[in-house]
Amino acid sequence: MSIDETTAARVAKLARIKVEDAALPALVTDFNRILGFIEQLNEVDIDGVEPMTSVTPQRLKRRDDVVTDGNQQDKILSNAPDAREGFFAVPKVME
Repeated sequence: MSIDETTAARVAKLARIKVEDAALPALVTDFNRILGFIEQLNEVDIDGVEPMTSVTPQRLKRRDDVVTDGNQQDKILSNAPDAREGFFAVPKVME
């Protein structure tokens, strides 16, 4: 796949990037290099390769999905500049 100057100008417009006419040939070259690299990646055989979340094999820790209140209301409200009746108190915004 190859990109011409018209397509490069359209991509720049869609990305809301101002590109001068003199800079379009360099942009076309960059786009074509990127697309060439992507085409190289498409040639790699990935059959049987599991998706990775990290470069090192890890087993994520699991826990039961239990809904709780956290039992930390006092700790959380201790940082509040104004707390009343177990809630954050904030100034009125609209009258």
